[in-house]
Amino acid sequence: MAKKKKVKSFDELREPLADARAYEHGEEVDLRVTHFAAPPRPMKPDEIRAIRESLHASQSSFAHFLCVSPKAVQSWEQGLRRPQNTALRLLTIAKKNPKVLV
Repeated sequence: MAKKKKVKSFDELREPLADARAYEHGEEVDLRVTHFAAPPRPMKPDEIRAIRESLHASQSSFAHFLCVSPKAVQSWEQGLRRPQNTALRLLTIAKKNPKVLV
């Protein structure tokens, strides 16, 4: 019969938990902290159309810039569908600086 090995799981978790608690209380701790950007806010059909028109692009060429189908752009502008997060990020960037897509 194999000998049972005693595992001290809590001891392995104690130090990281203490570090996390110290960080939450504002103490100086050597931790790697990653901050993620907030998800992009939804856009109205008129905003999407305005971005496309600022580029003087057809729905087909605008779809090509965003790597989506022309039908997707058409349905966004009609309000039938909403862009997914990846497309929304590109649209947000394009709204600030339209030349980036070209």
